[in-house]
Amino acid sequence: MKASPADQTRLLEVAELDARIRQAEVARRNPPQAARVQELLAQRQTLAQELSTRLGARDDLRTEISRIESDVALVDARRARDAERLAATSNMKEVQGYESELLALAKRKSDLEDLELDAMDRLEQADAAVAEQEALIAATNAEGAELSAEAKRIVAEATAAGEASTRDRAAVAGSVPADLLALYDKLAVRSAGAAALRRRTCEGCNMVISGSDLEKLRAFAADDVMTCPECGCILVRTEDSGL
Repeated sequence: MKASPADQTRLLEVAELDARIRQAEVARRNPPQAARVQELLAQRQTLAQELSTRLGARDDLRTEISRIESDVALVDARRARDAERLAATSNMKEVQGYESELLALAKRKSDLEDLELDAMDRLEQADAAVAEQEALIAATNAEGAELSAEAKRIVAEATAAGEASTRDRAAVAGSVPADLLALYDKLAVRSAGAAALRRRTCEGCNMVISGSDLEKLRAFAADDVMTCPECGCILVRTEDSGL
């Protein structure tokens, strides 16, 4: 195929714009924050499950303390009743019975108060555990929100960059002969499409052209379209091609 050196050089612009479009599409579809955001979502789910467990344990302790307080109230009521009855009787047998029961009730109340103190201490620890977990979730949410906002910004920028490069590509490609552009598009499916040849190196695959292949390339006329023997893309001559 024949094409003027200027038309071939314009293919480098098309290839550069295509690379920018691909890069923009990658950034738009998969911003660098996406993986961490997914990690945070999974982490938040785990943290939320643990928070639910800790809230359940705290609720159980509150229920336990409420039950103990009810038992203490019942003991106090029985003590008040027995004290009143003791004060109202002179029967020695009844006096002994009430005194014995009052001693048992005092012991019972002391035991309940010990249980309540222990439960309240455990409740304090449970409150701290819940607060700790809530702080972890808040920190996770804050990081996720920050990363999501950053990802949205990058996606918006990538979208704008992709659209601008697409417009520029259409303008540049419109000035390239149709047959040359068709060849480029065909080759671009499996290679860079077009790349500069500098210092005997194809910038599409970064491979140094062998001596025998260089001899073949030197035989091409300036308007001949030549391709890289390594990757197959269109090789565009430069001032320091090495030919």
